Amino acid sequence: MKELLRRALEEVDKSLFELIRAEERRQVEKIILIPSESLTPKAVREALGSVFTSIYAE
Repeated sequence: MKELLRRALEEVDKSLFELIRAEERRQVEKIILIPSESLTPKAVREALGSVFTSIYAE
C-alpha cells in the first residue's frame, strides 16, 4: 500500500495521465469563450494536488 501512495499518476493510470495532459494542452492552445471554463494557474493546481487535500477540517 505504501508503494502505491508514492507512485506518480503516470505510473498508476497512464490513460488518465494522458487525458489530463491533453486537456491541459487544449486549454492552453485554444481560445475558450465560456466564462465558467477559465484556465487555473499552475500554482493553484499544484496546491490542490498537494498533501493538504488529505487533511479534513471542520
